[in-house]
Amino acid sequence: MRKVVGIDGTFLKGQYRGVLLVATAQDGNGQCYPLAWGIVDSENEDAWSWFLTQLKEIIGDTDELVLISDRAPSIKKAISTVFEKAHHGACAWHVAQNIKNKFKCADIMGSYWSIVNAYRCEDFTGYMIEISNRYPRVAEYLENEVGFEKWSRCHYLGLRYNITTTNMVESLNSMLVNARDFPYVALLDVIQEKMSKWWNDRRIVATTITTPLTPSRESELRPRFAQSNGRHTSQLNPITYHVKGGELEGVVDIFNKTCTCKEFDIDKLPCVHAVAAAHHAQVSVYNLVSPYYTKEYYLLAYGETIYPVGSQSQWDVPNEVVTRIVLPREVKEKKRGRPKTSRFPSVGEFRKRKNRCGKCGAYGHYKKKCNSQTGSTEGNPPTNVLG
Repeated sequence: MRKVVGIDGTFLKGQYRGVLLVATAQDGNGQCYPLAWGIVDSENEDAWSWFLTQLKEIIGDTDELVLISDRAPSIKKAISTVFEKAHHGACAWHVAQNIKNKFKCADIMGSYWSIVNAYRCEDFTGYMIEISNRYPRVAEYLENEVGFEKWSRCHYLGLRYNITTTNMVESLNSMLVNARDFPYVALLDVIQEKMSKWWNDRRIVATTITTPLTPSRESELRPRFAQSNGRHTSQLNPITYHVKGGELEGVVDIFNKTCTCKEFDIDKLPCVHAVAAAHHAQVSVYNLVSPYYTKEYYLLAYGETIYPVGSQSQWDVPNEVVTRIVLPREVKEKKRGRPKTSRFPSVGEFRKRKNRCGKCGAYGHYKKKCNSQTGSTEGNPPTNVLG
């Protein structure tokens, strides 16, 4: 498993409320691979410190480890306290929402995502100059307040592969959108059942794979075989090759698995230049791929079975747990009005309110610009719904 872990929290909607904290990685096929779940009173430094301490017991703490989250101060401080060696990266999507919220410049998003995903510092610098000329305050914010090394692919200090956001965590939160209404035990049962099914289904898929790599990585690598055709490759020394042709030439080191285009270095999947160099050197391209993307590692990831907890009469509970007094969470008096069901936006996240037509009831335009022939709004949702 690649050592990149996304962490986030989502609020619960049951009687006792609380927050569900999640830590997940990605398997070699690009699918969510949950590592830890935890229920706490709220997202604060103490809660995150407790959760990350438990997580550390599972995954350890090395300089190869990368933790990605939003920029909430409680998460940032807890990570720096618990994980002394690991790198902490900011979710690029949350940074984007913060830019739109603070500087009101949604039109800059195309350039922003170009600098996020740039593999080479030369390309990054070109895009940043463009942003600096148009929005100098945004450029200053990205460089000084957030820091290039926190969100930029080419400047990141650790090995982040192709993972720039916490979308893998958001996917898990979306999966539990209805179960978050359940009592705690019922919620955990849903999580266990879902993970048991995932592990079994993916284990079955892994046994049917006929290619050296997982399906998603194989489909990503295959087109590069055709793209490498016609490239002029010359050998510079026993391990280094110069590949010309296309928009960008590259110098490939097939021993250290690097290329000057940097895609090979960061993604750990051979770029077009590396594929051409491998053909010239008569080396199998698959020998240059990170083992994390292979069928063997995919099988290992789902080799274990996740069993149900079983009925309470079958539990083997340690005496120290039995004798521990655990008080239920204090339930605050319910506020008037409809209970909140949508989650709280993360730090930097901005939600735009959609416009609703008073004539046809549709969203995205006003009554004056409505082309509908009907004036009925019967059956349409209420106004002022958050997007």
